[in-house]
Parts: sequence; structure tokens; C-alpha cells
Amino acid sequence: MVSSHDHGQLIQFLQHDLALSDQAITIALKHPDREIAPLQMILWQYGLITIEQLNQIFDWLLD
Repeated sequence: MVSSHDHGQLIQFLQHDLALSDQAITIALKHPDREIAPLQMILWQYGLITIEQLNQIFDWLLD
């Protein structure tokens, strides 16, 4: 998936638009699979976001 958004913009979106906690983001960023799995997938896989929020992230990434 090609996106014009960078990592910092994604984190800002997660914090401000989805009201995701800093703790949840930190957990995902420290995950050992972080190098091979997108941040949003780690968040969803571990129940830190809902499927609806995951869809919102994908929609945002496609903008």
C-alpha cells in the first residue's frame, strides 16, 4: 500500500482522531514484529483497536 503519510502523521492520527492512548501506541511500537508488520495491524492483532478503527486507519492512509 503506497501512502503519502509518514509514520509521525499516522501516530498523530491515532492519538487525535482515534483517541488511542500513548500506552497502546508504545506497546505496538515495541513489538518484536514491528519491522515486518504495519503498526495498525499490530494494534488490531492485540486488541488495541477495533476493526472499525482499523478500517478508519486504512481509509486515512488512502487519502
